[in-house]
Parts: sequence; structure tokens; C-alpha cells
Amino acid sequence: MTILQSKPFESGYAPVNGINMYYELHGRKDGIPIVLLHGGGSTIEVTFSRVLPIFAGSRRVIALEEQGHGRTTDREAPVTFETSADDAATLLRYLKVDQADIFGFSNGASIALQIAIRHPQLVRKMIFASSMTKRDGAQPQIWEFIRQSNFSNMPQPLKDAFLRVNPDIQQLKTMHDKDAARMQNFKDVPDALLGSVRAPTLIVIGDRDIVKPEHAIELTRLVPGARLMILPGGHGDYLGEAVMTQKDTCYPELTARLIEEFLDAR
Repeated sequence: MTILQSKPFESGYAPVNGINMYYELHGRKDGIPIVLLHGGGSTIEVTFSRVLPIFAGSRRVIALEEQGHGRTTDREAPVTFETSADDAATLLRYLKVDQADIFGFSNGASIALQIAIRHPQLVRKMIFASSMTKRDGAQPQIWEFIRQSNFSNMPQPLKDAFLRVNPDIQQLKTMHDKDAARMQNFKDVPDALLGSVRAPTLIVIGDRDIVKPEHAIELTRLVPGARLMILPGGHGDYLGEAVMTQKDTCYPELTARLIEEFLDAR
């Protein structure tokens, strides 16, 4: 297994809809960027540390942290997929990006989908990884875990990753509670909205993911022209995500290369 090290990168904060949004710029200075949207309760590093250097080797990369997560400040409002999509779109306009490839994992995929629905002109291609558009698209035990969610059972690697970049324990607790509430209030995305997506879409799941394979197949039929990639492992294993169940695999490198093939295809 080879873990590539990130090269020096730019980072900053953008004023976005009442929050200061943390972002990073990696790789090339030109070309269509790939925008990385991390999972719920996570940071850039938690979700993308294994694949970001690969993408940055050949393309422009923009990574961000959503409302209340990691280094991004919070506001007096719930966290929703729709508002986070609007925040990401505002950041892209702040960075003078007219169009981008959007790669979201888990909750980040739900945000990516909302960007494609609400701001279609910004999205060239979309990678929708390990998320669902209907409650019954997830394994039932996930909803029981979310129903019982409290700060004490938040995965320790996620707590540690947050506190490495932001020592504010109260913001961590607030982020957890808002993120849990977002999932407890999860609403199905209407099929008509899925059918309105015009960006070429790659749907990615693990073969032991929280998302049912049947649901991923259904999505390929509902999103026009969508393609499906099923990889070995559980939720995030194929990315090398911090709470992955499989360690020391080459899956993240394979995943990144396959995604690059999708992005580069005409």
C-alpha cells in the first residue's frame, strides 16, 4: 500500500451565508476543479486524505468543510443538505469557479445531489458516493443507530479528527447534535427531482455499505444516464475513510483512478 503525501496547498476562509467557510486549494491552478464534500461529522482529512493527493496530482482540487464542521464556523440555524448545497455554491462563486466536478461522500453526496438540483449550471459531472435518496434505501440498523444517536456514541476517530483542527469541544457537540437531527429528519428526494439531474453521474457504494445495493441500482434508473460502481468493503472502505472497517488496502488508490477515468471520459 502506498500513501501519497499532499504537496503544499493554499487554504483560507470565505464569508458564506453568515459563516466563515474553511477551504483548501490543491493541485493545478487551471482546469475544471473537482470539489470534495466530506461525510457527516467529518473533516476534509477524515474522508479524503487517501485520495486527495491522487486527484491533486493531475487536476485542480477544492475541498471544503461544511457549516459547523472542523474549521468552518456555525450559525444559528439547522444544518440541512439544501443549505449546505447553497453554501458550497456560494463558495464556488467566491472562488470565481463557473463549473466543477462535484464528489460527495455519504452526507456529502446528499449535498452534491442538492447542488446538482439547485445549482445545475455549476455541475459538470457528479460522483454520488455511499448515500441514499430514500429512507428505505439504507440498511434498517442505520436508522436505529441514528435514532439513538448521542454524543457519547459518536465514533472516537471523528471526535479526534475534529479536535485536531478545532479544539472547541462545544462546537463539536453542537455539530454532532445538528448532524444527528439532520439525519433524524431525513426526507425522501422526489423521483421527479432525481429525473431532473442533467450532470453525468457516477454512483458509488461498497458491497457491504449502509446503502442497499438495490437502492443504488434504482438510482441508476432514476438519474438520467447514471452509472454504478460497486467496490469491495463497507461504508468508506474504498476511500480509506478514518472510520473504515478495512485497513491497509489499495482500494483508495483504485477508487481514485476509476473516478478519474469517469471524469476524463467524453
